[in-house]
Amino acid sequence: MQKNVERIKLKDRQIILIGTAHVSKESARLVNEVIDKEKPDTVGVELCKKRYDSIRKKSKWEDTKITKIIKEGKTQLFLANLLLSSFQKRIGEDLKITPGDEMIQAINAGKKSSAKIVLLDRDIQVTLKRAWREMSISEKFKLTYSLIAGLIQPEEIEEEMIEQLKEKDIVTQMMEELGREIPSAKKVLIDERDIYIANKILASPGKKIVAVVGAGHIEGIKKHLKKKEDIEPLEKIPQGSRWVKNITYAVPLVFLGIIALGFINHKSIELTITMLTYWFLINGILSALGAILALGHPLTILSAFIAAPFTSLNPTIGAGIVAGLVEAKVREPRVKDFQSLGEVTTFTGFYKNRVSRILLVAALANLGSSVGTFVALPYLMSLL
Repeated sequence: MQKNVERIKLKDRQIILIGTAHVSKESARLVNEVIDKEKPDTVGVELCKKRYDSIRKKSKWEDTKITKIIKEGKTQLFLANLLLSSFQKRIGEDLKITPGDEMIQAINAGKKSSAKIVLLDRDIQVTLKRAWREMSISEKFKLTYSLIAGLIQPEEIEEEMIEQLKEKDIVTQMMEELGREIPSAKKVLIDERDIYIANKILASPGKKIVAVVGAGHIEGIKKHLKKKEDIEPLEKIPQGSRWVKNITYAVPLVFLGIIALGFINHKSIELTITMLTYWFLINGILSALGAILALGHPLTILSAFIAAPFTSLNPTIGAGIVAGLVEAKVREPRVKDFQSLGEVTTFTGFYKNRVSRILLVAALANLGSSVGTFVALPYLMSLL
């Protein structure tokens, strides 16, 4: 049996699993060799439609509607996509290979053999949203810190190290480490996708199926190939935490209550004006600080300062949306910004590219406003 190739017999069907590293020359060669030799009826690849398009369509970022992303509140999700893409891109540059090349090889080899091509993976947006919803606040901070730290201090990655990741004991060790550090992310990113991919393989047509998947998924997929499972629940995005929504809607009520109490108990219009002034300054300054950290335009910083005290009292809109839209207007992204978006692989690169900087402005202005709200409310109460 070839290394990193698993053969599974299911009644009258044969399933061949190829475990790969997603930025490996050896993996790309192995995939092409196995498919050419086996001549399968179906070739399945660990891609969803969005990831498939991102690999095949070089103009993927040029179709980005930045204002739509900001208005729909998808800034953090898009930033996460960029961060993950930048890591894979950077590793690919170190090894002089295109990220996902083994998937391209699988698709091309499959078409050459007249095999049916099946996309096995769950929609990347669903996976990221489910992972984010499942994670605790501490896990979110831990993951965000790890991603940003990786951009600020990128480590040199050698091809030999990447190839070692295909060894089952090392991969298993990595999965266990992820499970310990961020168990919610491991559950969604790995365990759920093992179930999903296994069942997509079982639903694929043909007597002989070659499935090209990440090496870390092999053992989980093998376990779930034993019987079909309902994967429809795994395609749904769970509702956000109810207490977070309750807090969002409670903020304006608490604020109005504090202002009313101050006026009723002290019969002082001066205290009311003082409280309103502190609310405005604390919210505005911290949101503006977020825009400054993102190197926003002066007009963007001013808009964050003015908008934050009002948007904090409106659950349907955030200061980041206002700041992001202003930044997009005064520093309108150029065609080359969209074209080079997939090339952003460093921390400074996120600031130099106008598109990613707009997203940083929106995210950090929003964060500053949120912090401002939870600093301002206790302070106003202390004035009563």
